[in-house]
Amino acid sequence: MNKQELINKIILKKEFSQLPKKDVELAFEHFNKRGYVDEEEIKFTRNLLRKVFSAFTSQKILSLKNKSPKWILKKHLSTRERFNFYEEVYGRLFKGLGKKLSIIDLGAGINGFSYKYFKKIIPHISYIALESMGQLVSLMNNYFEKEKINGKAVHLSLFELENVKKLIEKTKEPRIIFLFKTIDSLERLKRDYSKKLILEIAPLVERIVISFATESMIKRKKIKVKRNWIINFLEENFNLIDDFELGGERYISFNK
Repeated sequence: MNKQELINKIILKKEFSQLPKKDVELAFEHFNKRGYVDEEEIKFTRNLLRKVFSAFTSQKILSLKNKSPKWILKKHLSTRERFNFYEEVYGRLFKGLGKKLSIIDLGAGINGFSYKYFKKIIPHISYIALESMGQLVSLMNNYFEKEKINGKAVHLSLFELENVKKLIEKTKEPRIIFLFKTIDSLERLKRDYSKKLILEIAPLVERIVISFATESMIKRKKIKVKRNWIINFLEENFNLIDDFELGGERYISFNK
C-alpha cells in the first residue's frame, strides 16, 4: 500500500476517525522510514496516536451529552485531578488581567466544561477551545449551545500553526493561552515543536500558561521527569509570572 492508503487504513478505527490529517501524518512518519511492513506501520502509528490523543479519554465519555459538567470533569482522566482546585488555579492564572478576557485553550480536551469556574473569577469571558479529537469538539459545542455559553470548540490541529495564529488574532484582547498537559503530546509527534509554537503565539497574547503532570494519574506517584528543557527555554526567553503546583499538576504562566 502507498502512504495515503496506509493512512486511510489507520483512521478506519473509530477512535482515530476524527483526527486531523496533519496529526495522523506526523505520527505515521515516525514509522514510515524504518523498513516496517504495512501491518506494523499501521499498528505502531495507532499506538502512538492512542498515547497522544485517546489515552485520557474513554468511549463512555465520548458518547455522553446529558451528564453534568461536574460529572464529566470528574470522569475524564486529565481533568479529574484538577477538579478540586479549579477556583484556586484560575484565581492565580487570571490575576491582574482585569474583568474581560479571551481564553484560547490549545489542546483543550474537555476543559471547556470548566467554563463556570472561569466566570466566577472574571465576569466577561470569551472562550475558544482548539482540539484535535473531533468527538470532544462535538461534546463541548453541544454543552456550550445547551447552556448558552459564550464558548466555541474548533476542530484544528495545533500543527497547523498559521491557522492557529489566525484564530487567536480574531479574538478580542486581552488574551490568555492555555496549554494544559499539551506540551508532552506535541513533543511525541514533533520534537521541539512546543518551542516554535510558543515563540510564534507569545507576541499575540498577554499571557501563556503551560501545565504538566507531576504525579501519575492512576497510582498518584511522583513523576521524576524534570522537564528542564522547557523550563530553561522559558526562563531564557520570557518573563515568568507564576510557577506553582496543585493537585499533581504544575502550572507556569509567562509573557514576553
